[in-house]
Amino acid sequence: MNEHPYDQLPPSAFWRTGVSQENPNALKGIYTKKYTIRRKTKIATAGSCFAQQIARHLLKRGYDVLDLEPPSPGLPAELHLKYGFSTYSARYGNIYTTRHLLQLAREAAGEWSPANWIWEKDGRFYDAFRPSVEPRGLGSPDEVIAHRRYHIERTKQLFTQLDLFIFTLGLTEMWVHKETGTAYPTAPGVIAGQFDPTIHTFKNAEFNEVVDDFNAFRKTVRKIRCGRPFRILLTVSPVPLTATASGNHVLASSIYSKAVLRAAAGKISAGKKRIDYFPSYEIATNPKLRSASFGDNLRSIKEEAVDMIMNHFFSEHSNVTIQPPKTITPLKEGSAAKTSEMNREKIQCEESLLDAFGQ
Repeated sequence: MNEHPYDQLPPSAFWRTGVSQENPNALKGIYTKKYTIRRKTKIATAGSCFAQQIARHLLKRGYDVLDLEPPSPGLPAELHLKYGFSTYSARYGNIYTTRHLLQLAREAAGEWSPANWIWEKDGRFYDAFRPSVEPRGLGSPDEVIAHRRYHIERTKQLFTQLDLFIFTLGLTEMWVHKETGTAYPTAPGVIAGQFDPTIHTFKNAEFNEVVDDFNAFRKTVRKIRCGRPFRILLTVSPVPLTATASGNHVLASSIYSKAVLRAAAGKISAGKKRIDYFPSYEIATNPKLRSASFGDNLRSIKEEAVDMIMNHFFSEHSNVTIQPPKTITPLKEGSAAKTSEMNREKIQCEESLLDAFGQ
């Protein structure tokens, strides 16, 4: 028999043995780490809503997840999330796009200043880049400026101290300030501010823009660190779009966004020893699960699905065999997803607020 390139490949290289006949809760060979994450590794997390789950699982397993903007001792624990604390490694809220991430780094480096970023609603004032962290707003623009100045100082310290930066790519769609290109995490008017089509415009990032923005982010952080290298772990959020302003169907828009982000993550990490990619998106959307990772709305990730995804991650980093505490049972065709979604009170996600406009 003549040998050929597929002759000696492992089962994971073939759809039949790697997917259709494989247990979707314990996919062999789906992820191989590029480097070791030790308990003493100083980890910073950021990104879309799904990144909040990654941070929690790391903390539960005893990893050193940094928090350089913690709540004051007097704030009750049940209010931490409401005010944007104990969510990420600084109080920057959700960072859905690489453009937003790049802006944050450049602001911390003193290379960039935001435009049109103090929004008002009912006489209260909000930071446009993290509008949810003060749900009732602040009393004056000066207060917003003071809060942001402190936030940027702490973010700069975070970039200086971290060893590993974990970022979850979430969206390509964004709303920007026409004159300066300043990108916001949500459209003006959804939480605060006022939308003005003469000032704001819609933008859907393309592949090259996502890659270029992230690479520019890396270079900016290296400047802040005086050239000291750091490691990066990328993931793509499996959560679909709540709504789209692209003019296309939301399903097509969501698939476009995830395809661009997945391709960009692959390009950014390819051949880079210090940049790893973890396939959370692929694990959650495995066809064999038949949407069982998602709740009734086919968007919210179930808690047991997050457990299963993270067990794939820790099986590689903790040398533990994948044994999910709760098995995700594939649904039969035509059946409805169970309602055991992620507890919405535990996840802060501005984008989900757009669902209210789709009634």
